[in-house]
Amino acid sequence: MKRLFLLICVTVLALGFFSLTMAEESQRTAVLSDFKGTVEVKSAQNDWIPAAMNMVLKQGDVLRTKKDASAMLQLDGADQTATIEVKENSQLQLAEILENKTEQTQSTLLDLALGEILIKARKLNSEKSKFEVKTPTSIVGVRGTTFSVAVEAVE
Repeated sequence: MKRLFLLICVTVLALGFFSLTMAEESQRTAVLSDFKGTVEVKSAQNDWIPAAMNMVLKQGDVLRTKKDASAMLQLDGADQTATIEVKENSQLQLAEILENKTEQTQSTLLDLALGEILIKARKLNSEKSKFEVKTPTSIVGVRGTTFSVAVEAVE
């Protein structure tokens, strides 16, 4: 009986610690500040919908541009951690955009399935922060710079 009680106490403490750790991380957002042509957004709850000016995108959302279209995203809105230009015929998912306020770190993972993006990223404020772009064949990490990533369709 004492073992069962001890096991329950340890489990409750572990779950409490886990939920406290998870509560420290909060999701960030990106704002669609400009676009031209046919641009669509898909969230976990919805099918593809037409983009709208100043639309807020969250972690897991996917943005795609059609022929002769482009979109400009401001990661973290007015704070502008990065500016992301999504070129024509592209598909980009905001795979991970988190912030840990306790540790003052940010984690960014953009998943580019197809097309090209141009990123202007601010210098990261912490060594533990990360900014990465994933493609079907690689993952690129940066500390703060301007760079372009392109993924071509397999013919």
